Amino acid sequence: QVQLVESGGGLVQPGGSLRLSCAASGDIFRVNDMAWYRQAPGKERELVASITDRGSTKYADFVKNRFMISRDYVGNTVSLQMNSLKPEDTALYYCNAGLVIFRGYEGREYDYWGQGTQVTVSS
Repeated sequence: QVQLVESGGGLVQPGGSLRLSCAASGDIFRVNDMAWYRQAPGKERELVASITDRGSTKYADFVKNRFMISRDYVGNTVSLQMNSLKPEDTALYYCNAGLVIFRGYEGREYDYWGQGTQVTVSS
């Protein structure tokens, strides 16, 4: 079964740090772009950061110079180091990845999402 599994969320005080991780597992031929999104209560899901299969990164303006995305190509994992956390960073964080999977003789990219991990920033 192909899946993305996140870990690392929790409760942290303002100014603190957390590290989120996401592992892709199953019969995967290749992992393309990976990303982290978040969704706060009553708000739409928004992109936080992304990283291509070649390592190029992009960040939302609201996390620049605070968060860093990285990936491990061997373990098919993506991580998000979050520093200087603010209460407005509180949200459910989702991992997203484009996974190339073969079904029979046909291989193509499928868009996968993790189940989400809660990050709460509060004193």
